[in-house]
Amino acid sequence: MTQDPFGWLTEAHAARERAGLVRRLRPRAADSPLLDLAGNDYLGLARHPEVTSAAAEAAHRWGAGATGSRLVTGSTELHATLERELAAFCGFESALVLSSGYAANLAAVTALTSGGGLIASDAANHASLIDGCRLSRARTSVVPHADPAAVRKVLEGDTRRSGPALAVTDAVFSVDGDLAPLPELAAVCAETGAGLLVDDAHGLGVVGPGGRGAPAAAGLAGRPGTVVTVTLSKSLGGQGGAVLGPAPVIRHLVSTARTLIFDTGLAPAAAAGALAALRLLRREPERAARAREVARELHARLTAAGLTAARPDAAVVSVHAPTPEAAVRWAADCRAAGLSVGCFRPPSVPDGISRLRLTARADLPRARVAEAAATVARLAPR
Repeated sequence: MTQDPFGWLTEAHAARERAGLVRRLRPRAADSPLLDLAGNDYLGLARHPEVTSAAAEAAHRWGAGATGSRLVTGSTELHATLERELAAFCGFESALVLSSGYAANLAAVTALTSGGGLIASDAANHASLIDGCRLSRARTSVVPHADPAAVRKVLEGDTRRSGPALAVTDAVFSVDGDLAPLPELAAVCAETGAGLLVDDAHGLGVVGPGGRGAPAAAGLAGRPGTVVTVTLSKSLGGQGGAVLGPAPVIRHLVSTARTLIFDTGLAPAAAAGALAALRLLRREPERAARAREVARELHARLTAAGLTAARPDAAVVSVHAPTPEAAVRWAADCRAAGLSVGCFRPPSVPDGISRLRLTARADLPRARVAEAAATVARLAPR
């Protein structure tokens, strides 16, 4: 009898089930009654009429998809306009739009390093940065979280380096919502001759003047040694990602980044929606401040109720859970009570720091902020 080559999956699933780590897809309805504090629509633009109308019009004009990679048929006037306006808004010379933030991080990390290079990567970085480090074939040192001195030690102490050096960090870390020490990291990189790559997925639209991002807030926008990646799927409410930086960096990525060269380009509808959202943010910069205000209010209410929550630097509010199982039950209880929240537990985070993750939204009225905090507190594990 031929042995099933995938038979081992049954035991693997059973092991995950016993550990409470099984993940399941949960399709949501378009008219879901749940109060959503799990998604990343920080500015409330995903359903804004100007954004959805722009996306619909682009789909009618350009078609449902890009039809090819950016180097073949996947670049449209919309992509070029979005790149120009995104770079100008964030204060960088040039930009390159890709099909996702994940693809943008893979592109930037792999194209800016080499097999003889060196990467200092923050221990709390997003999985896409981690995967980029792995795929780069550069020697990667994982440094303690938010520790510029540790980055300096790695960059100064490696004597085997024969290629470029790069410090890689999230700007706003997606689990706890804390800001990276960007000015200090930039100083270390400048003194050691390394580049600085900043993933500003959770900063764009929330942090910095008018939501221009954490690098702008830190005075790093447009600096020669700084490259930034962003997503179009969080504050801008759509889909896609981009790399921002000096023109020579973007030119290099166009010729070398595999996730640009071999991936179908971002759909024109997504590019048009992101462009409309960006213009809205430029016109209504108060949305960024409101998202931060909601995050602070959620934190104040949760801590006043006796819960342990990380102080938010942007729009992410992280609430400690005692165990992975407790986090899963807590999130399920919140959902049953009409509130959708994120649930982080191993392997998404290390064992011992399971938590609920609430995302603030600029369009959330004060009454709903109070309601959400009260629900989380009432259902907390005892």
